[in-house]
Amino acid sequence: MTFAAARRFAACGISAISLALGGCAGLYFKDAGPPPAAPLQYTLRDLPFSEYWTGIVFNGEKIGFTHFSIRPMPERGRYEIASEASFLLRFLGIQKQIKLTGRDVVADDLTLVEFSYDYNIDGSALKISGRHEANELHAQIVAGGKPNPQRLKVSEKLYPSSAIMLYPVLHGIALGRDYTFQVYNGQLQALAEVTQRVQAYEKSEFFSGAAFKVETSMHGQRATTWIDEQGRPAFELGARGVMISALEDEARAKRYLALASLNKKEGLIEYSLIRADAPITEPRRAAAVKLALQGVDRMPPSDDWQRCEKTAQAIECEIRALVPAAAPDAAAGGAIAVLAKYLEPSITVQSNDPSIRLTAKEIVSNAVTPAEKIARIVDWLQKNVERAPLDVFSALDVWEKRKAECQGHAYLYTAFARAVGIPTRVWNGFVYSEQFDGFLYHSWAESWDGARWRPVDPTFGQVAADATHVKLIEGEALADLLPLLEWVGKTKIRVLAVERQMP
Repeated sequence: MTFAAARRFAACGISAISLALGGCAGLYFKDAGPPPAAPLQYTLRDLPFSEYWTGIVFNGEKIGFTHFSIRPMPERGRYEIASEASFLLRFLGIQKQIKLTGRDVVADDLTLVEFSYDYNIDGSALKISGRHEANELHAQIVAGGKPNPQRLKVSEKLYPSSAIMLYPVLHGIALGRDYTFQVYNGQLQALAEVTQRVQAYEKSEFFSGAAFKVETSMHGQRATTWIDEQGRPAFELGARGVMISALEDEARAKRYLALASLNKKEGLIEYSLIRADAPITEPRRAAAVKLALQGVDRMPPSDDWQRCEKTAQAIECEIRALVPAAAPDAAAGGAIAVLAKYLEPSITVQSNDPSIRLTAKEIVSNAVTPAEKIARIVDWLQKNVERAPLDVFSALDVWEKRKAECQGHAYLYTAFARAVGIPTRVWNGFVYSEQFDGFLYHSWAESWDGARWRPVDPTFGQVAADATHVKLIEGEALADLLPLLEWVGKTKIRVLAVERQMP
């Protein structure tokens, strides 16, 4: 699926379209009357298009384009789908460049045969290639320059995620029809169930002619797409209208480079910042914080770090920073099997890589207790890894570049800790920022110190994280982070109480 962009910039203006659609979409899409008597349906052989371009708008600013093409291959009954997406946006004053390219070979029924995907964000690369054979998908995932094999059991027909909007076109679009099918999502390296429903037949000033309105859900995220009479996605809304995509010609779609380079808006910050009703001074010294969260229904977790409960008006969470633990007790807390899970390497946390293992052992040399080792690793990161608005795919990317944003710091810290036998997991949530006078989405870690789970924030150099850290989602894989989108752009926070005791 594409994300978003407006079709008629000259007539409406980028910001006007994005802001209008954020809450008033019903005003811009009208019933187009009775749909065609026969379902809209094509085969791959008789598709009336071979490619299309879209422009992308995020939070009111044009940031990129996508390109999709499909062509028959010399091998009978095989088609090649080429997909490309390119984005340029500003974060903390830095231009961020994101490029995604993909190649899928499909059969004439659109089922996946083989694939190769290249993702590049801020110079970090992720490459995936593989095949779908019988009841298995075999992939090779290269992150941080190191290969990781992947094998997934497939129990039904499998399609590429690049062709999600082609599925209803091949199976016939008619009002009220539902579709359910399985795709391989290369960005998340995971299988996903896709559900679609044809909701309406509409017209709009944002695209030519009439189009079928299709609601699509994947990984719990929703997008609304209007498919035109040629079977193309004429217009699409995602992220509750903040992401907009629309058909354009190639020249106009690529104009994003000029527009984005001139754009000075901090789009990511403006979209994700959660302003509180009252400032929190000296947040890194906060020993206890009580907050009221509004705008979302999903409950944050409750544990020794934070307690959350739902009230009539909000979700109230009380977070207390942990005081130094007593002497470590190996029998305390989590079972051995649970802790062992957090010693294993992963695609993003390559704790088994020789360079990471060697460096980790050097860092904790002569340290005895888990607490001492944790402190040594945090200190090394503070001295050797720059805090910068640079996205990465894995701990090895941070090891090589020696700079990253919070998620990268959490990845490399976790890799070092696991490499020296400290069970460690990655947490994602939000934390208070004095610089922006509000809460921003953030990643940090928790390490088992022999007695309990200790929140550690390597980005801030905290061996015991302060109480403005609100935990939402545990996980280090991209697929783990998708539920965070349920909070982004919707959450409001009231500060009910703050205690400061930490040094």
